[in-house]
Amino acid sequence: MEAQIYVDDIIFGGMSEQLVQQFVQQMESEFEMSMVGELNYFLGFQVKQMKDGIFISQSKYAKNLVKKFGLENTKSKRTPAAIQVKVSKDIDGSSVDISNYRSMIGSLLYLTASRQDISYSVRVCARFRADPKESHLNQAKRIIKYVNSTVDYDLLYSFNTNISLVGYCDADWAGNTEDRKNTYGGCFFLGNNLVSWFSKKQNSISLSIAEVEW
Repeated sequence: MEAQIYVDDIIFGGMSEQLVQQFVQQMESEFEMSMVGELNYFLGFQVKQMKDGIFISQSKYAKNLVKKFGLENTKSKRTPAAIQVKVSKDIDGSSVDISNYRSMIGSLLYLTASRQDISYSVRVCARFRADPKESHLNQAKRIIKYVNSTVDYDLLYSFNTNISLVGYCDADWAGNTEDRKNTYGGCFFLGNNLVSWFSKKQNSISLSIAEVEW
């Protein structure tokens, strides 16, 4: 069986009903516990278990996020970022409330746990948490407006799939206008199920496209 603990919250399960019950009895003998039954909500994640798969969603969290920053009634966006706009330090731009900006980015970063479609845009905005400008705030708001129109995007993990592990990766070259460092990203599928993804800025500067790719 497996168990996952976060502070005073715990989820557990296993293939053996007897083993699970033994675990429950052992835990209840040591700690004061309240059992809530089958897992359907944990740390902001909604879980729907079915015979042929599992749905994992943060739609409730996403709706609360949009409402928290007062953008639920604004015009939605079809993409998390504008293709033609490159976000930079914007030294001459107007400064904004740093606490509010950091709160936005922190909230969005937690949402990327199930929303790979906003990972890149959120991490670009996160680079400017030390000195956010109005242009950075507008970009963060755009992401939230996009989230508002896609709150029901979920992850489906199907049981009816193979166990072949396949990965995809790509990178830009000198995409950062300040330090000419590259951003790279990737995702991994176990069969038809998306199990991992990332978007990061490289630590070193690549001198060619070939060096970036390799």
